[in-house]
Amino acid sequence: KPFWLKLSRIKHRLSRLPGVAKMFQQQGGIQSLLKEGGRHFSGVDEALLKNIEACKNLAQITKTSLGPYGMNKLIVNHLGKHFVTSDTNTIVTELEVMHPAAKLLVMATKSQEQECGDGTNFCVSFGGELLLRAEELLKEGIHASDVLKGYELARTKALAFIDALKVWTCTDVRSTEQLEKCVKTAIASKQLGFEAPLARLVAQACVQVMPKQVKNFEVDNIRVAKVQGGNPETSFVIEGMAIARGPSGVESTKEKAKVAVYAAGIESQSTETKGTVLLESAEQLQNYTKSEEARMDEFIKSLKDAGVDVVISGGSISEIAGHFLNKYQIMALKITSKFELRRLCRTVGATSIIRTGPPLPEELGYVESCMVEEYASQKFTVLRTRDAKIATIVLRSASPNVLDELERAIDNAVNVVRCVCRDPHFLPGAGATEIELAHQLQQFGATVPGLDQYAVLKFAEALEVVPKILAENSGHSHVDAITALYADHQKGNKNMGIDVDGGSLILDAAENGILDHCETKKWALRFTLDAVLTVLQVDQIIMAKQAGGPKGPEGGGGRDAD
Repeated sequence: KPFWLKLSRIKHRLSRLPGVAKMFQQQGGIQSLLKEGGRHFSGVDEALLKNIEACKNLAQITKTSLGPYGMNKLIVNHLGKHFVTSDTNTIVTELEVMHPAAKLLVMATKSQEQECGDGTNFCVSFGGELLLRAEELLKEGIHASDVLKGYELARTKALAFIDALKVWTCTDVRSTEQLEKCVKTAIASKQLGFEAPLARLVAQACVQVMPKQVKNFEVDNIRVAKVQGGNPETSFVIEGMAIARGPSGVESTKEKAKVAVYAAGIESQSTETKGTVLLESAEQLQNYTKSEEARMDEFIKSLKDAGVDVVISGGSISEIAGHFLNKYQIMALKITSKFELRRLCRTVGATSIIRTGPPLPEELGYVESCMVEEYASQKFTVLRTRDAKIATIVLRSASPNVLDELERAIDNAVNVVRCVCRDPHFLPGAGATEIELAHQLQQFGATVPGLDQYAVLKFAEALEVVPKILAENSGHSHVDAITALYADHQKGNKNMGIDVDGGSLILDAAENGILDHCETKKWALRFTLDAVLTVLQVDQIIMAKQAGGPKGPEGGGGRDAD
C-alpha cells in the first residue's frame, strides 16, 4: 500500500482517541500547555503594567492615612467586623488582597511589621510611587533591566547616605524622659493630641519591665487592658499582669501564693452517652449527687494539701467546684483566652494541666501577690510576680473603635522601644530625611553614566512622596512645601521637614522632637525595594484554573459549624 494511505489511516485512528483529539483542537502557543480555563499574560503591556497598576491602586488606598492628619479607613471584613483605622498593617491584612503582584507589596509590609513594628505606610506608599516612576520609564522605551540596575544602585547609595543624617541618640533606655522622646513621633502619627500622655505611659511601662540585658526586651511583657468610659488622658500603668475581671469565688486577696493552672476547666466529667435516671424517693434524690460532691471535695482538698492558694481555670468552674474552692479558701480565676492562659503560665512559671487531679510540685507557679483592685469602676485581678517582669497599660476611652486605635498606637510605640534597644540612633522626621536623600541622590544621579541615570533620578523623585503626602494631608500645597524644602536643604539645613501642626510650611524636625528611628527607615527601604524589584522582574503571568467544588448557598447556610 502507498505510504500516504498508511499515514492517513494512522491519523484517522489517532483522531478517534478522545484526549488526542482534544489536544489537536486546542489553540497554539503557551495556552495549549495549560489546562482548560488557565490564563496567560505576557509582555510589558499585558503583564508588567498590569502588575504595576495593581500596586499603585493599593498604594492609593494607604497614602491618605500617612502622618498625623492621615484619614481613617472604615473596613468591614469577611466576618462583618468593623475596623475604623489608619494603621496600614491592619488595612492590608483585612482587605485580603488577591492580586499576586500587590500581594508582594503586602508581604513586604508584613515583614516590616514583624521586624520593626512601624513604618508600614512608608513601605506601601513608597513602593507604589517607585512603580509609578518605573512605569514612566518603561513607557519612554527604557528596558526593565536598566530600571532594575538603577534602582539597586540608588538603594545602596541611599542606605549609605542615611548614616550621615543621624541627629539624636538615645543614651539610656532606662530613662523615662528619653524613651518618651523616642516614641512620641510614632504615637503622634496615629493619635495626634494624645502623644504626650500615651508616650509617658509607654515609657513608664517599658522602664518597669526593662531586663538587665536590654537587647532581650520583649514586646509581649507590655500588656494592654481596655476600659470603656473616660478619656485617654486618664489611662494609667499597673505593675504586674492585670486581668479585666474579678475572681470566680469569694476570695479576693492572696499573698506569696502557689498557683495551679488547669486548661480544661474545673468540673465533673460527664459521660458521652445520654441516660435516664428514675428517682423513686426523696432519699434517692438526696443521695443522687453525693458521690459527685465527694469526688469534687476530694479533688479540691488535694489542691489545698499541695499548698495551692490560687487556681486558674481555662474553662468553666462548676457550682460544686466553686463551693468547695470557697470552703477551702482557694482563690479561683477564669481565663477564657488560651493565648492569655499561655501568657499567664509564663508569667507565674506554672505548667498548664489538662487532667483532673492534684498537681505535681514542678507544675505549680508562684505569685508574690494576687488581689482584686478597682480602677475606673472596673474590677481588675492583678498578679504581681518576683521574677517575670510584666506591666499592663489600662487604656480608657469612649468607644471600642477608639480603644482599638489607641492600642495599635501603643503597640507601634512599644515596638519602637524594642528597636531602640538594638539601635539607639534617630533621623529627623516630618519628611526631612526623605527630601535630603532625594537631594543627595539627584546630585549622585547626575554623575551616573548610561541609562541607569534615569532610574536613579526617578528613585529620588519617588522619595518626595512622603513630604508630599504629609503636606497634602495637613492642608498645605505640596508644590509650595517641596519647593521650600529643597531651597532649605540646598542651603545645608538638613533637618527641615513639613510643619503639619503650625502655621508655617516647614520646621526644624530635630529641634521640635520629630524623630524617625534610623534602623526602621533602613529596613523599610530594603523591604520595599525587594518587593518592587520582584514586581519589575515579572514578564509573564500564568494562572491555572481555580480549584474548588460547587459554590455554597447564599448566606453560608447548609454547612455545619466546622
